[in-house]
Amino acid sequence: MRSRWATAVLVAVVGAAACTSGTPTPVGAAELAARVGIDGVYRHLVALQDIADDHDGNRADGSPGHQASVDYVADLLRENGFDVETPEFQRLSGATGGNPSLTVSGRTHRAEQASLLVSTPPRGLRAITLRPPRFAGCTAADYGAVSVEGAIAVVDDSGCSIVDKHDAALAEGAVGVLVVSQATPSQPTGAPAGLFTAGYYRELTLPVGIIDATADAALRRTSAPVALVLDNQPVLTTSRNIIAQTRTGDPRNVVVVGAHLDSVRSGPGINDNGSGVAAVLETALQLGSSPQTANAVRFAFWGAEEIGLEGSRSYLRSLDDGQLDDIALYLNFDMIGSPNAGYFTDDGDESAQTAPRPVPDGSAGIERTLAARLNTAGVRPADMPLSRTTDYAPFVVAGIPVGGVTTGASQRKTEVQARLWGGQAGVAFDPNYHTPRDTLDNIDRDALAVMAATVAFAVVSYAQQLDGVNGVPARDQRDHRKP
Repeated sequence: MRSRWATAVLVAVVGAAACTSGTPTPVGAAELAARVGIDGVYRHLVALQDIADDHDGNRADGSPGHQASVDYVADLLRENGFDVETPEFQRLSGATGGNPSLTVSGRTHRAEQASLLVSTPPRGLRAITLRPPRFAGCTAADYGAVSVEGAIAVVDDSGCSIVDKHDAALAEGAVGVLVVSQATPSQPTGAPAGLFTAGYYRELTLPVGIIDATADAALRRTSAPVALVLDNQPVLTTSRNIIAQTRTGDPRNVVVVGAHLDSVRSGPGINDNGSGVAAVLETALQLGSSPQTANAVRFAFWGAEEIGLEGSRSYLRSLDDGQLDDIALYLNFDMIGSPNAGYFTDDGDESAQTAPRPVPDGSAGIERTLAARLNTAGVRPADMPLSRTTDYAPFVVAGIPVGGVTTGASQRKTEVQARLWGGQAGVAFDPNYHTPRDTLDNIDRDALAVMAATVAFAVVSYAQQLDGVNGVPARDQRDHRKP
């Protein structure tokens, strides 16, 4: 209660000062960066640590600790004038029953169910199997003159994602798909890169089974119908995001700022990602619900990041085309208080990649904005390669420009980086990553102070201006899509 009272007083004082000066002046990036200080940010980390301590040592998605974290953040935002939504979404958390199998010529083979959301009829799916001439089955051209209408298409695991294989087979009239692979959906380490893309299982409507080479050899010896049984049933868990948008600014040009609120079950998650949450929350409180900005700012605190980016992806999929195009850019902040800290900007221009992949226009400019701010703060930033395992990934797929900063996770600091930033070479940026030691005692306050101010600077920079050398595409140039 004491921290909430202090926050309310601070916002009231700032608001009173603006009112006594006549016409409110636009908030500046440097001004807000100065107001987002370490004491305010650290206060939220204390609260999140207390929540974890009171709830079995973690704040994992679906747990009482996560719900208490949602309440803490949402209550503070409401107390400071924001209209707050906590939309629910469902995520897969397991399976019940079932014994997936493929029966060929009377012999039963193991089959893995690609999506727990799609099963076969109770007694299975009985049909002949057919293969495209191009075994990958990625496009209609792979099927050539072969018709799989009413059949189960058999493809390999090369060339494209399982969603692409499914979509091509569906378009050709198939009633099911078998993918020959040594990998399984639950243990995809043996799969070619990109077969099981994040959230793929929500994109499937046909029954899709994964079989091994032995089952494939049996299929090649018969032209008779086979029986495919995929009978696992999903167990769904309900979770929540937190969404709060400023009342002012252009709602057709929205700056979205996000951090994931959940921890892993093995620890309290104070750096991962209480640090990002604390910086984004304090930025929201200091900016206020009705700032003098050109563009609206939407603050998002995601659930279920640690379980597969379910919160951010579910949110984007809940938006219609116009709402997606209203999003000008996305700023993501994940782990910004690592004890052996580095100073990284997300690599929006792919300059550090040996095999660059397409990144939404505007991402390179966001990287330049963040890098310039860190240089001004006295630290020389380096690139952090973009990944598919943090909450900006669904935004990249949607075609929305992204950027962010981080102090590093389990990667080891090099000798060059230690000379540049201090700390220990050969040791992880966060040795406590995903462990019970990710606590308040293992936060680098100096690094967190620099990064939190950078969060505030970037938010207001884009809240005031979207064009310029580091800008992003204008509203009429956007064609975003659901991830």
